[in-house]
Amino acid sequence: MKKIFFGSATLCLVTVLAACGGEGDSSYSNTSKEGDGVSGTLDFYTSQPDADAQGLVDAFKKQNPDVEISIFRSGTEEVVSKIQAENQGGNIQADVLLVADSVTFENFKAEELLLSYQSPEAEFIDEAFVDPDGTYAGTKIMATGMIINTNEVTNMPDSWSILTDAATKGQAVMPSPLYSGAAAYNLGVITRQDGLGWDFYEALRANDIMITQGNGAVLESVATGEKNYGMIVDFLAARAKNDGSPVELIYPKEGVPVITEPVGILANTENEEASKAFVDFILSEEGQKLASEQGYTPIREGIDAPEGLKTLEEMTVLNADATELLETRNDDKAEFGKIFGE
Repeated sequence: MKKIFFGSATLCLVTVLAACGGEGDSSYSNTSKEGDGVSGTLDFYTSQPDADAQGLVDAFKKQNPDVEISIFRSGTEEVVSKIQAENQGGNIQADVLLVADSVTFENFKAEELLLSYQSPEAEFIDEAFVDPDGTYAGTKIMATGMIINTNEVTNMPDSWSILTDAATKGQAVMPSPLYSGAAAYNLGVITRQDGLGWDFYEALRANDIMITQGNGAVLESVATGEKNYGMIVDFLAARAKNDGSPVELIYPKEGVPVITEPVGILANTENEEASKAFVDFILSEEGQKLASEQGYTPIREGIDAPEGLKTLEEMTVLNADATELLETRNDDKAEFGKIFGE
């Protein structure tokens, strides 16, 4: 099986984090059938778009109608801030967490806030995307590429350099790493690439790139023609094109950062069985087919990616040492804020 590390399994090999393994492994087989499932309430914290999160919950509830799920949805960084605030108050409300990247989960794992759970569905996922201590597992393959407005741009670019070209000054938009977990991960990865680095972000600033909160705002800006170019997670651009928007998704030749939008259970959950059933469903064949229908590249083997998205094997992936990304994330975001005055 192919071994690829996107800031996940590598972390567990280092001493500093190996000592932070989860609390008491447990396992659970989701044998729930309609009318024969788990019950109670769950609080689901996620950075997924509202409609996708609701679709996921609705599909799970068809099998488990006795579970009531409340959704808190925001950008990854705000979700993280909410959990940290609740933790400081001694009362984390979230049961299940699904946000952008494994670096975020490694941080919570180091703080011993995650339950260790080896989902039986995880055996169908490349082990590079599953925490060996069982505190989280990837749910999708999600790259960040470029989006262009095809009404305004006729020559298709193939390089990130178009965003720093003087000819496109003031025409590009990107999500903020201070709000988006994917953008925060991208910042760490891109600034550690030869030929890109911090010079790339300084050049973006000099070229008057617009900063938005999340990827959704990038899509809206480019699809409406407010801006001609953008940095964006691939599924949003592909979905918009398939829906008829005048946009094109481009995977730059230098490569793309990839996240896996992991899912995990908070250690203090008061409904462990329902939380495990929900995680099992997300990783299951049915849950992964739903992800594909929603426009994501599934992480489970044997399920096709939606039209317009590249498979992992077709991408040139930009990567960086995940331990370093975890240790420097706050400093990276501070440096970004200094460059862009945020």
